[in-house]
Amino acid sequence: MGFILNIETATKNCSVSLSKNGDTVSLKEYAGQGYTHAEKLHVFIDEVFKEAGLAYSDLSAVAVSKGPGSYTGLRIGVSAAKGLCYALNIPLIAIDTLELLARKISVNDGVIIPMIDARRMEVYSAIYTSDYRQLRATQAEVITESSFTETTGKIHLVGDGALKCKELLFDSRFIYHDDVIYPSTAQMAELSYLKYKISDTVDVAYFEPYYLKDFIAGK
Repeated sequence: MGFILNIETATKNCSVSLSKNGDTVSLKEYAGQGYTHAEKLHVFIDEVFKEAGLAYSDLSAVAVSKGPGSYTGLRIGVSAAKGLCYALNIPLIAIDTLELLARKISVNDGVIIPMIDARRMEVYSAIYTSDYRQLRATQAEVITESSFTETTGKIHLVGDGALKCKELLFDSRFIYHDDVIYPSTAQMAELSYLKYKISDTVDVAYFEPYYLKDFIAGK
């Protein structure tokens, strides 16, 4: 049986789930004002196992959100995932964070642009079709009044990065999904299971999160 532990810590949402053959069995998550991943992640991992009545030895793989997103959040999630994979000798699966965010909404037409806040007016974003095929690769970009002028039709904006766009992108073709702020492992179960079935895994020793930008330490 394909039991997979899914971990998402790329944003303020600390999200953990257990899934079986692509279906979520147990889910725990919390999105506070600050980053509480160091305190909550391992607690949530223990809780989903207890809720599902499973042991760590029941796992077939661990899936982790690979970024882009918070440097600290990503390192916490990836470190936990690597530790479990190494100890249990099971594969590690990496899932694109922006695709998870895009999959939180279902639309019939137009494109979906998931956005993660990268501070000031910069966001991490990508562009997906309504059936979640990626049209434009992930990039860091500064939002201006001319952003996405080359994109036609309805544009569905999701994520905490989308909230900063409202004062600049107010044309009727921009549709804001204000209730969708952070990615979640609720959308990871199907993706991680599909990757598991085709052995689309990453090297536990050498895998690094997709930071997109170089880390700059604050004073």
